[in-house]
Amino acid sequence: MIVIGYSADEFGDAALEHGIAEAKVRGANVLVVNSTKGDALADPAFAPSGQVRDLEELLASSGVPYELTQLVGVDVVDSLLDAMEKPEAELLVIGIRHRTPVGKLLLGSHSQQLILRCPKPVLAVKP
Repeated sequence: MIVIGYSADEFGDAALEHGIAEAKVRGANVLVVNSTKGDALADPAFAPSGQVRDLEELLASSGVPYELTQLVGVDVVDSLLDAMEKPEAELLVIGIRHRTPVGKLLLGSHSQQLILRCPKPVLAVKP
């Protein structure tokens, strides 16, 4: 199983594209995880219902067996690490953006945490 960390932006789209391609090469299914802490009125990384429908259509047309889950009230990093604990999970795919070293130090980075803490391979892609 390929776990894809999806955000509702170009970085999530890049992760989805590469995750589906990896699943086709490996003959695997995909688990798309879109999560939010839910601690703000709006989270731009959390896909709204219309975008979820489009996402499901894209996944269905890919021919790859998939599961899409949206989690509210959880830490993004923890939700992806939990998915990677499943025995069938073999690769985590995430989208990344360019950040300066100072920006990483001051603000932290979900991507950086995932790369450092995930016990299985992580594929970090750019749009």
